[in-house]
Amino acid sequence: MQGAYYSLFMINELNERSREIFKFIVDCYLETGRPVGSRMISDTSNLSLSPASIRNYMADLERFGLLYAPHTSAGRLPTDSGLRLYIDGLMEIGNLSYDEQNSIKASCNAKGRSFNEILDHTSNLLSGLSSCASLVIAPKLDKSLRQVQFVQLDARKILIVLVMDNGLVENRIMDMNEDISVCALEQACNYLNSKIQGKTISQTVKEIQRDIKDHKIKLDSLTADLIERGLNLPQSNSTGHIIVRGKSKLMADIKVIEDLERARALLSYLDEQNNMLALLENISHADGVQIFIGTENRIFNQTGWSMIISPYRDKEDNNIVGAIGVIGPTRLNYDRIIPMVDYTSRIVERMLADH
Repeated sequence: MQGAYYSLFMINELNERSREIFKFIVDCYLETGRPVGSRMISDTSNLSLSPASIRNYMADLERFGLLYAPHTSAGRLPTDSGLRLYIDGLMEIGNLSYDEQNSIKASCNAKGRSFNEILDHTSNLLSGLSSCASLVIAPKLDKSLRQVQFVQLDARKILIVLVMDNGLVENRIMDMNEDISVCALEQACNYLNSKIQGKTISQTVKEIQRDIKDHKIKLDSLTADLIERGLNLPQSNSTGHIIVRGKSKLMADIKVIEDLERARALLSYLDEQNNMLALLENISHADGVQIFIGTENRIFNQTGWSMIISPYRDKEDNNIVGAIGVIGPTRLNYDRIIPMVDYTSRIVERMLADH
């Protein structure tokens, strides 16, 4: 049994006292991050139970795999399974404040920005509101092209600007193996803009390759290389790209050296675009907010971290094309962040439909 089915089963297995004690422990953990002992529960809760009686209930919860005792304390902490039970069956989801909703709307509706700039700004905002690292999986960009521009940054470094028919803009930096002239840039740019005419990147690449193979066009080797690499860089263009903001916040709750090493490993993983793009494939059939707790997440299979993520769809085909999410320690403020992520993804989805 997994997910909500497991949670429903476990909730039915627990009596009312066990549920109250378990909820109290999780609430304290999410607020402080510290283990919770029977004396604390007896002194500060409204359960009117002795520490000895509470310890018996805690022992039962531990046998169910919902609590565990860290080696540094006699208190108890929730396991990943325990947090899953709490989120699926015991937690009450809060509502976004009026100011938070307006901040997200204003971020997404900013005038004069490209869609990618809106996503970047939204990612920064979400990180600030949640006090966690945020991630945005930008939409797949194999859309119809409107224009291609080459900008020379220096003799061997080129900025490629791809403008899509739906208003999306993708910027790429390409390093050349030899100096490139302004004349070669103009030739490549003019040729590409004569070929795109509403075609997608992949369609344009195929047509150019056919033209070269059939000797319909003669290009010098440098210009041909610029055109081919300019459209094929990066190879992941059909699966989108990742924007991650607020990674320093992952280091803010570090208490022991083991946590520091886990945080460094996670930061390294987040820096790999291909790793995080695999996330979109994992939620390609998802509907609504997805919550991954600790080792439940096959993408970065590490205890101690949670991810809340919500996919968004395109208007044309109703396919999932991207996602908005938050990554942080397992003691996230779930009841506040879940509606925040959900609301942001729906606003982004609406913005994508308008482009």
